[in-house]
Amino acid sequence: MSVRNKAWIAGVYEHPGRELPGRTLAQIHAEVAEGALSDAGLGFDDVDAYYSAGDAPGFGGLSMADYLGLSCRNIDDTETGGSSYLVHVQHAAAAIAAGHIQVALITLAGNPRTGGASPGGSAGVGGAPEAGFDSLYGMGVPGGYALAAQRHMYEFGTTSEQLAAIKVAASTHAQHNPDAFLKDVVSIEEVLASPMISDPLHRLDCCVITDGGGALVVVSPEVARDLDRHCVAVLGTGNAVKHTDAGRIDLTHTGAVWSGPAAFEEAGLTPADIDYTSIYDSFTITVLITLEDLGFCEKGKGGAFVESGALQSPHGALPFNTDGGGLCNNHPGNRGGMTKVIEAVRQLRGEAHPAVQVPDCNLALAHGTGGSLALRMGSATLILGREAR
Repeated sequence: MSVRNKAWIAGVYEHPGRELPGRTLAQIHAEVAEGALSDAGLGFDDVDAYYSAGDAPGFGGLSMADYLGLSCRNIDDTETGGSSYLVHVQHAAAAIAAGHIQVALITLAGNPRTGGASPGGSAGVGGAPEAGFDSLYGMGVPGGYALAAQRHMYEFGTTSEQLAAIKVAASTHAQHNPDAFLKDVVSIEEVLASPMISDPLHRLDCCVITDGGGALVVVSPEVARDLDRHCVAVLGTGNAVKHTDAGRIDLTHTGAVWSGPAAFEEAGLTPADIDYTSIYDSFTITVLITLEDLGFCEKGKGGAFVESGALQSPHGALPFNTDGGGLCNNHPGNRGGMTKVIEAVRQLRGEAHPAVQVPDCNLALAHGTGGSLALRMGSATLILGREAR
């Protein structure tokens, strides 16, 4: 069943805080939930479905529905790491299309900077079947992405300077975001001069780690029509899992090679139709490979594409992450998929900062990646429209 035009994003909210001492995860979830519902012109009493992931405390949706006082007919605790919240939009749209729900609330919260859980994992990581094969032998998060970067460099001649161009674009955008964790514009030379974390990735190739969170409200077309708010249409969705395949893994592509085409097919669109894109940017290499996999440039040509200035807003060929993204703005608990959807909605509403607002932005793509490029990941793609198509 297609969800094209069957659901609309009515409310979005990103927590302005990047360090939130004294707040529990549940409190941050509640604050972003209230913000998104207020943005939509709805209240907690209107919510009949709640979606959360591994960042939600206690029993996830059960605990949070109780804490928020929600009367839910549907809950979903799907966990795919940082891409979870895009998967939740797909699931909410499907539930709305089936007539099961009318208003879905999706929340994210994290507080690793002020004593919360360390970023990048979930409650079930310790007992995972792969635990004795990965981290036991020293496979850290940056190391896994560095392996993917090294392989891409070997296969296609990608350079550190090209990766640095992605950080430069993100920082150029972040300077206009008053809430961004890193607001200073950096140069390619400054990226390359920053400390090496895991060769070839420098410190400035890596995302920030922040407290904070965000929330989305997804509604039926009937609810959207009654709201005094510009709602954004869900046009296409796709998600896919890529894993190690018993050791036969190719480090040069992500799950976006499957999630992207599925989303474009459902939307009836092509990459050439997209005006703005939010790409998960845990590391610069994540962006480069994902752009190739989504079809915005040929495989192996991502380095030249980003080096050309294509990602710069407002007039680049494919403006991206105009809030500064995970590289500069916000990445609570290393779960950046939520903010990718939020900024895509802002662009479609014309609410991005004027310096980075894409002119006549009618179609946007948001993409999330959970897990690791070098091991296993959940990839999810959303195509959103200013109007239904």
